[in-house]
Amino acid sequence: MNATILVIEDEDETREIFLRCLTFENFNAIGAKEGAKGIELAKVHRPDLIVCDIMMPEMDGYGVLKAVRRDAHLQTSPFIFLTAKVTMEDLRQGMALGADDYLAKPCTIEQFLSAIATRLQRKQEIQRSLQSATPQHTTATTPFSIFPDCPKLAPVFQFIDSHYQQPIHLSDVAQAAGYTPSYLTNLSQNHTGRTVKKWITERRMAQARQLLKDTARSIKQISEDIGYTDAGYFTRQFRKLHGVPPKSWRRNPTD
Repeated sequence: MNATILVIEDEDETREIFLRCLTFENFNAIGAKEGAKGIELAKVHRPDLIVCDIMMPEMDGYGVLKAVRRDAHLQTSPFIFLTAKVTMEDLRQGMALGADDYLAKPCTIEQFLSAIATRLQRKQEIQRSLQSATPQHTTATTPFSIFPDCPKLAPVFQFIDSHYQQPIHLSDVAQAAGYTPSYLTNLSQNHTGRTVKKWITERRMAQARQLLKDTARSIKQISEDIGYTDAGYFTRQFRKLHGVPPKSWRRNPTD
């Protein structure tokens, strides 16, 4: 089945050029002149990719992106911004909301099609990564069963479980799971109500509790065992989560 591409662009001539070239390349091309209509079409057609201008009357591209990322059926649709002016502030704002790419106007048809092809290929890689996730990548294999049962996040939790003792960041987890950082951020928040960083902390604290109960290792040693080089930082994180410092918890464990 040919991919469906939604183009949201208030300039009639630009929009029609993009739609014609997409149709010529055998895409299922859909166009909208303004943001609200674009969101409506996105919910109906669930496009494989969305191209959207930033500066539009009534609703700008950022408003469209926010609405799209709130829809569970559209969270995996790559989103490319079109803009005549790109500043670092624009880039940061768009990426923070979950944009996947930017195209500066005017752009050539070759640049337009190349950006679409790249993002569609990336989406396919993510889908293949999910499909190849084996049954052992489930919460049943995690020692403390702290992770929820969520197939889309199974490779994420598996990576955290295997690497929490090392310094790991959002980008590391996203790359291992085959996601973009922005997509993973939205996925984790929408499905669990927690960030990836929070899950890394939760996994480390689960191990800390186990070590505090079952061993006589010092707080500094436990801190290093679970991936914290600074014992003071570990103590603050533990107290923030449990209400008491590790030493006090060890004397009277609550779980």
